[in-house]
Amino acid sequence: MRTHEERLAALGTHFPLVEAGEGGRRWTYRTTGRGGRTLVLLHGIGSSSASWLDVALAAGRDFRVVAWDAPGYGGSTPLAAERPLATDYAQSLEGFLATLGIERCVLVGHSLGALMATAYAAAYPRGRAAQLILVSPARGYGAREFDAERERVRASRLQALAALGVTGMAAERAGRLVSPSAGAPVREWVRWNMASLNADGYRQATELLCGDDLARYAPAPLPVACFCGADDVVTPPAACEAVAAAYGVPLVLLPGCGHASPVEIPHLLAATLRESIEMQGERCE
Repeated sequence: MRTHEERLAALGTHFPLVEAGEGGRRWTYRTTGRGGRTLVLLHGIGSSSASWLDVALAAGRDFRVVAWDAPGYGGSTPLAAERPLATDYAQSLEGFLATLGIERCVLVGHSLGALMATAYAAAYPRGRAAQLILVSPARGYGAREFDAERERVRASRLQALAALGVTGMAAERAGRLVSPSAGAPVREWVRWNMASLNADGYRQATELLCGDDLARYAPAPLPVACFCGADDVVTPPAACEAVAAAYGVPLVLLPGCGHASPVEIPHLLAATLRESIEMQGERCE
């Protein structure tokens, strides 16, 4: 298992941050691999492109891997809307893919990134995504059934950010993202990623989480697969089962991990992504 220092060194050497821009917008992202097919990885609300490090290095043996920093994360330009919807992130993603010249890809969304990915597939049904893979998808609280819970979630997250700052929030919240069996290096990497957030980007993403609903974008006009950590307490298996049902696919549980599966079980997740893509037989070049 890598130490924190070893992960930082690998990040800088093998998965460094690069930048692209178009029409006044800027995105930071990380890329590796030389495979013919392209995986585009979308991180969750408390993370960044760096969280995909070990998945990318494992998958890069077979694929070209691109992990973006969502708007407001890393050095990526924030969205204009104070309370954006998933369609706003989808529009930014289309600009990002166009700027990088990605014509076909497998789109992998983790947590809140899954909400962005589903919105992209709905907004661009003949677009650049050939397959959609959802990992511990966050449905969001935009549906009427969550009316009582929505403001509590928004207030809790924004008050924690105001009271603790990004670093303090990371120290308090990061432990929920992993399973009880996660080792210290895994916990430290999850905490480091969360502590690297931009406060304004996190606020916008919180508004997305509280104001939109993944189910609005179902079903998808392309193949879908759905996975969830068996020990996930953030988007637990029962919640992910409902998402999978909305897309008419089975939920596959990932053993030995909580919510942060890209960090906790990166090699198993990379192998699972590879198997899912091969089952579809889609060339995404």
